[in-house]
Amino acid sequence: MQTTFTPTTVLYDGACPICSREINQYKKGDPLGAICWLDVASPKFVAPVGQGKEALMKRFHVIKPNGELISGAAAFVHLWEQLPGWKNLARLGRLPGMLVLMEFGYEKFLYFRPKLQKLFA
Repeated sequence: MQTTFTPTTVLYDGACPICSREINQYKKGDPLGAICWLDVASPKFVAPVGQGKEALMKRFHVIKPNGELISGAAAFVHLWEQLPGWKNLARLGRLPGMLVLMEFGYEKFLYFRPKLQKLFA
């Protein structure tokens, strides 16, 4: 019996200069290509069944190997768990109450993201 390996899949906004810079840092921590990186802004991108491209562009999303779609702070923590250089940050994110605080901060970032994108363009 053959086991099928499905990697963690990262869905990111490649049109966002802030997002692209951050994703490039994460990619450096994935030299073996264990993670699938999908640019949602790409014209070739096809959204997963039941998901809209616009909604996927608004937040950071990860599809876990079991097929579960997660977003926001939980998605970041899951990604960090997959990257050797980021595991300590993931451990902090798993402390009681941290995901709630991180999600709060992420929501605030999303509010200011359009203005910040102009600064980083």
